[in-house]
Amino acid sequence: MKPHPGLTPRQEARAERNLYAAVLTLRTVDEARAFFRDLCTPAEIEAMSDRWAVVEWLERGLPYREIHKLTGVSVTTIARVARYRADGSGGYAIAARRVSATARSAGGGAR
Repeated sequence: MKPHPGLTPRQEARAERNLYAAVLTLRTVDEARAFFRDLCTPAEIEAMSDRWAVVEWLERGLPYREIHKLTGVSVTTIARVARYRADGSGGYAIAARRVSATARSAGGGAR
């Protein structure tokens, strides 16, 4: 992450926590879409969307090259997502599990 001159690590941590708190106030996909479109550049949204698509394909057990063919995401990015999925903070796993549970409860089965 880039350094923020004049901000203490505590202030940076508070700003990050405030961002996550703001995300948690969003109630619908449309609200989240509006928030992220205001917050992020189109390229940032595309990069995050690509990573999330990779998570979904990894959850299904597809090989990296097949995921690349389906998504156009580089094998390097796919490997990075897989590494964080396995050894990261657990965020991908939590979200994937909840999305899957929501789809099952809605009768959708697959994501």
